[in-house]
Amino acid sequence: MSEEQYLSLDQLCVGLYIYLDLKWMEHPFAFSHFRIKSDDQIKTIRGLGLTRVRYSPELSEGVQPLPASGAPVPKEAPVALEQSPEMIAKRALREQNLQRQAAAQMVEKAFVSTAQAIRGIEKTLYSKPAESVQQATRLITQITDSILSVPEIAIHVMGDKMGGEELYFHSLNVTMLSMIVARDLKLPVEVAGVLGMGALMHDIGHKDVPDKIRLKSGPLNPAERNFYEMHCEYGVKTGQHLHLAPAALAIIREHHELYDGTGYPAKRKGDAIGLLSRIVVIANYYDELCNPPQIEDALTPYEALSMMFSKLSGKFDPKLLQIFIRCLGVYPPGTIVKLSNGALGMVATVNTARPMKPTVAVYEAGVPKEEAMLLDLEQESELSIVAAIRPAQVPLEVYNQLSPRKRVSYYAAAAPAKAGSIKR
Repeated sequence: MSEEQYLSLDQLCVGLYIYLDLKWMEHPFAFSHFRIKSDDQIKTIRGLGLTRVRYSPELSEGVQPLPASGAPVPKEAPVALEQSPEMIAKRALREQNLQRQAAAQMVEKAFVSTAQAIRGIEKTLYSKPAESVQQATRLITQITDSILSVPEIAIHVMGDKMGGEELYFHSLNVTMLSMIVARDLKLPVEVAGVLGMGALMHDIGHKDVPDKIRLKSGPLNPAERNFYEMHCEYGVKTGQHLHLAPAALAIIREHHELYDGTGYPAKRKGDAIGLLSRIVVIANYYDELCNPPQIEDALTPYEALSMMFSKLSGKFDPKLLQIFIRCLGVYPPGTIVKLSNGALGMVATVNTARPMKPTVAVYEAGVPKEEAMLLDLEQESELSIVAAIRPAQVPLEVYNQLSPRKRVSYYAAAAPAKAGSIKR
């Protein structure tokens, strides 16, 4: 990217992409950086009390700044910010943003609570099996109701500080992602409940695999690999002890079987793998790409979906993979994106009914990440996502503020009612 340069105010012209070194509420524009569209905007900029602005040659629209005249810049009347229609709209947007952030905090609390419930279930699975299954059934019923019974759902990416429940995120991620697909397929509630139980319990066989194998950082040797792959059968035995439904046991047995027959333990192929298992296979594979044991090997959500679609598609039921991608959107939650106005942000929430119009947490220099603007692209007709950006391709200060998660976790909840769009 070309470096930003400074301009005096007499060099401004339509088509330049400029940056205002002002706080968001100190100017009437929707963003602190934008491409100048009119002479009226230039007059407004000159009334903000600035002596110069930064501009980006790369983002400007085929124009060069005017030559510096050296003459005094015509004085414009100071912008009356407080009562201007633009600032009234911005205050309304800020209030809406605070409401969105409060709603996001409530979702994160629900996520942590669910992860804590999973921890409790796993800790008592052997000592109190009947009680554990009852707790798991209640949890799955709650998740099923919350996802299947509401008009629309939103998929949220969770923050980094989740109360020490990280060990239980994989089970929760796979369960949530599987249930989102179940909703799209319109599976009956009782079938979705069995899917949820199988997804929640899919890795219970890990308890019978030694940590030195399960957590080994390097590649497994053939004997270790064979031992690890036995976790599917170990899980089935535990599931039988817990009196899980046959369909849930099938998910535990088949969650590593792949559509092209290259999976394990039985190398089943195509529709020989149960429908519910094929759903969990996709959710499990995706989460393992995003959240591998060695974090340096992690793919971004966008990279994981792209790899599964373009390079690994033969390994998954094609119809279910298509549904999975449609639900998460081309830009899944947690993806760093570039907007059509040049701004950078991170996809925070996807509404499965409108996956191409997510809510994006927008980067603004000097703004704490907990106060970042949450921009609902469904309400911003002039803005769109133009590209997904790898974390390594963004400046460090942008990366740190957007804080792409070291581990990507999702939680699905009822989508909030849509507020009216704000004209700016």
